[in-house]
Amino acid sequence: MRISHFWTLMNDEFGESYAPTLARDHVLGVLGGRSVAQALEDGMHPRLVWLALCDDMDVPQERRLGRDDPARHG
Repeated sequence: MRISHFWTLMNDEFGESYAPTLARDHVLGVLGGRSVAQALEDGMHPRLVWLALCDDMDVPQERRLGRDDPARHG
């Protein structure tokens, strides 16, 4: 997963206003007591960070791969 896809998923799930705040302020023990942003800055793979956040925020499995939006596919 590229970082751009990570941010697309974040914005789709949490909204463009809340996603950056969540990434900056929400600390996860599974990420070593780091925020999402800190984990990414430290080089943790975006997919691992995304899945950890999804688990913590109870994002349903069907939304973890992103929205099925036909406009995005062409």
